[in-house]
Order: sequence, then C-alpha cells, then structure tokens
Amino acid sequence: MTEPTPLFYLIYAAAALMIGAGKGGLGVAFASLATPLLATVLPVDKVLALVLVMQMVADVFAVGAHWRRWDGRLVALLIPGAVGGVVLGTVFITSVSPQALRTTLAVVILLFTLYRVLERSLLRSLKYRPQPWHTPLAGGISGFTSAVANNGGPPVTIYLLMRNLQPRTFIATTAIFFFILNYIKLPFYLYADLFDWALLRSALPLLVLAPLGVWIGRAFVLRINQERYEQVILVFLVISALLVLLT
Repeated sequence: MTEPTPLFYLIYAAAALMIGAGKGGLGVAFASLATPLLATVLPVDKVLALVLVMQMVADVFAVGAHWRRWDGRLVALLIPGAVGGVVLGTVFITSVSPQALRTTLAVVILLFTLYRVLERSLLRSLKYRPQPWHTPLAGGISGFTSAVANNGGPPVTIYLLMRNLQPRTFIATTAIFFFILNYIKLPFYLYADLFDWALLRSALPLLVLAPLGVWIGRAFVLRINQERYEQVILVFLVISALLVLLT
C-alpha cells in the first residue's frame, strides 16, 4: 500500500470536488485537473484507479441530471471503438515504465490544453463531411486517452460538435458515453492491478464530495465569466502537467 499523507487526503478531496463540478457543468477542463494533481503525490498507475472511482460516482449523478436526453444511436456507434481504445490503453499502461506513464499523462494533459485553446478556430475552419470511419476513430482515441490519462474528452467532443446536436442532447450524449466508458474501464484496470485497495478504503468517505461537486457545478455554471474561468483553468492545467513531468 502507498502510505497516505494529509496532503494526499487534501488533494483527493479537491479532486473529487473538481470531477463532480466538471461533470455538473463547469466543464471537462476543470475535471481534468484531478489526475495531474493527484499524480504529484502518488504513482500515476494508482492515480488512474482512484480517479476512475471518483468519475464513476459522479457519472451516476451527471447521467441522472440529463436522463434520456442523449442520442442513443451515436453512443452505440462510439462504444465499440472506445472498447478497442481501452484495450490498447491497458496494454500500454502495463508495458511501460512508471516514468514513461508520467510523461504520457503530462503530454496528454498538455495536448488537451492546446486543443481547448484552439478549439473554436479549429471548429470554424473545419468543413466536416461525415465518413463511416470517423465514429470508431473518435471512440478509439477517446478510449485510449481515457485509459492512460482519464482524459478522453477532446476526440468525442469534436465528433459530437460536428454532428450539430442540440446543446442539451450534446451534454447528455457526452454524459452517458463517459458513464459507459468509465464502467468499461473498470475490469481492465482490475486486470492491470491498478487498485491500491487499502488506499481506496482509507479515502472512501471523501467520495461523497463527488456528487456534492456535481451540485456545485450546476449551481455556479451560469454565474461565472465562462471565458475568463476557462483561461484560468487552462493555466492551472499547464502548471499541473509540468509538475507531473518535474516531480
């Protein structure tokens, strides 16, 4: 067992709130802070499993908030590719050194930050013409990056935005997709022996902060300057990724 410290409990509590608030409406960028922050105090493989548990708890409440508003056909098309991505991600996790895994986590976070910076210009400049292979590709990349860094948002976000869904349908489809994806990841993480059960048990009471975070996210999403908020979160994402690389 990795010995928990007071700093671990503090960061774990913050991470649970971040994941819940992100899924509640403050956005995937906010939720993405959880993994690199925890990686500053724990090995990355143990962080992946702990964050997965938080996400699974928060996902239940996020899906409940948008119940049956999703596009089930698109979700069904995305899932097979996502399963393939999770399989490849699990093979990667179990094949590389801890340092390589830390570097991969930092790179994925930095690429995610770059995507968020360029997202609007990319979406404006792209002239989308649907092709049959786009769906499994988006699902596959999302499954892989979700498995290795708990950050599979950009590929599926780009894909769904290009489908011109109504805002509520987009949010609900994203919620149910990641709900399913995270529960798919569970047996693969068990196979890869990523869970530190004693550490998880010691932090279990703090999981109640994840649904609290969902409520906070829903309550505050309309009361903040979204553009300025996003800029601050992206700065923190870069800092957290650099901390993962340097610690």
